[in-house]
Amino acid sequence: MNRKTFLKTLLASVPVTMVGMNLKHLHKITDAFGNSSKMPVLFLGHGSPMNAIAENEFVQGFRNISTEIEIPKAIVVISAHWETKGTKVTAMEYPATIHDFGGFPKELYEIQYPAPGMPELAHEIKNITKTSEVSLDEKWGLDHGAWTVIRHMYPKADIPVIQLSLDYSKNPQDHYELAKELASLRHKGILVVGSGNLVHNLGMVHWQKLNENFGFDWANEANDKMKKFILEGNHQALINYSKQGSAFNLSIPTPEHYLPLLYALALQDDKDELKIFNDEPVGGSLTMTSLKIG
Repeated sequence: MNRKTFLKTLLASVPVTMVGMNLKHLHKITDAFGNSSKMPVLFLGHGSPMNAIAENEFVQGFRNISTEIEIPKAIVVISAHWETKGTKVTAMEYPATIHDFGGFPKELYEIQYPAPGMPELAHEIKNITKTSEVSLDEKWGLDHGAWTVIRHMYPKADIPVIQLSLDYSKNPQDHYELAKELASLRHKGILVVGSGNLVHNLGMVHWQKLNENFGFDWANEANDKMKKFILEGNHQALINYSKQGSAFNLSIPTPEHYLPLLYALALQDDKDELKIFNDEPVGGSLTMTSLKIG
């Protein structure tokens, strides 16, 4: 069977959601997502939006980790800052740079990260996820959980970036199971990035020491225990974080910054090496701890 015949056969068998896509579009998908060497997965502690324009050890950590990774065909970011009813994936050609914060210097609001989107990848994610209905979104863009870290790794903004939302109606186990369905992307040149913070309690930040690397006892206790579970491969304990005691409860008062970790861990297999970097607390009640899987 030649390529043209194969593509026509494949087009006839695609799901209803893709019926409207023409043969040219299908060519783009098959060309974009051929098999490649297995990509790693990242969890990045993104911290303050000011890290977008700062020069510090964390920014250097983001740059350094990018040198250890094959240039991806595209990047999928699960950010703490896009919570939705139902799961959505950005599907526009040119996602906007979203400045979803307030009270920062003008310089920060002037930053643009004009990376292209990749609608073909959005369709791919929609089709490979079975535990949840994923809808295509053309209104969001790239929030600061995505662009403030990605811009240090890939400053030319020449790699397509899309975002997958966090459905706030799902429990942690549901998020983990959904994430596992993205495993095939690792073999297609796609870098999956969870962006949040292991410890994130803004209500208890020591604002006078926000730029100092120190953590309250409970923050350090929780961060250390999380790392222990990660290194042991004890994902179930991390999924059941609400049962891990008062230090975890203080560290995760709301789940949105923690859940991207579960998306990264769900994609780990037994052959993956683990690397922990940027492992520092800031302002007492935040940690920048980041993870490379594979």
